[in-house]
Amino acid sequence: MTYRLFEGKHHASIYQRYRFVPPEEIRDIILHYLERKKGQPHVLAVDLGCGTGQNSRLLAPHFQEVVGIDISECQLEEARAVAGFNNITYRKGTAEELPFPDGSVDLLTASSAAHWFDQQSFLLEAGRVLKPCGCLALLDFADNFRLHYGSCGDRLTDIYDEFKKVLLPYTSTQVAVPNTKLQDLYAAIPFPDKERIECIPLKQQISVRNIVGFIESFSMYQAFQRAEPDAATALLQRTHDRFLKEMGVTSPDTLMDVTLEYFCVLASKPE
Repeated sequence: MTYRLFEGKHHASIYQRYRFVPPEEIRDIILHYLERKKGQPHVLAVDLGCGTGQNSRLLAPHFQEVVGIDISECQLEEARAVAGFNNITYRKGTAEELPFPDGSVDLLTASSAAHWFDQQSFLLEAGRVLKPCGCLALLDFADNFRLHYGSCGDRLTDIYDEFKKVLLPYTSTQVAVPNTKLQDLYAAIPFPDKERIECIPLKQQISVRNIVGFIESFSMYQAFQRAEPDAATALLQRTHDRFLKEMGVTSPDTLMDVTLEYFCVLASKPE
């Protein structure tokens, strides 16, 4: 089954502007794993569910070629609009039917996307397209978001949690899968050489404007907006205003700290 949740032009635009780029530490973990298991040369990386290309661009300096695959043409248009990455190409497609020959891919990766894949079909394709000793790297973050500003961090996190609670009726069961650290998918990977690395921290400063843009990009908010556009817009504005009031500021460009933890599932195809 292919989920089609990120296809509108507006959604793609806010996805490009506000989604988090994976931390460089997790990129380095992936590259070190690939180096240990397969070694040079690093020819082809394929980024599945690439969205607007954040993870693809992170990998680009380390491979001869990177191909980003996504079901949404609007997301791909946003990705292609980012200049300066001549070794990246973007193609419309799914993780379950990959346009690559057998044994041709060095690294197959997905950032905040693997929970949408059909597990069995995806793993069959991964086994087909990876080179011997080629690697699979699936990264994501669990729902452990924490916001910090002066002494009101807990209250800011509560506002965020309350926002998500309103969206529960519009939340797919797949959204909760990253909270399991992709346990079912990890268990189903047929390669004996596999591991899962947890608690990879990301801490950065983000403006109120950007945190509101980030939560607007959620699939469940977009579903709420389609069903009840006035109520969804009011919820987003109310959340924005509550953040500012709690922080005691008036500018949406005021910075707060955000912390969350990534994890990464790694596996290497047998030689």
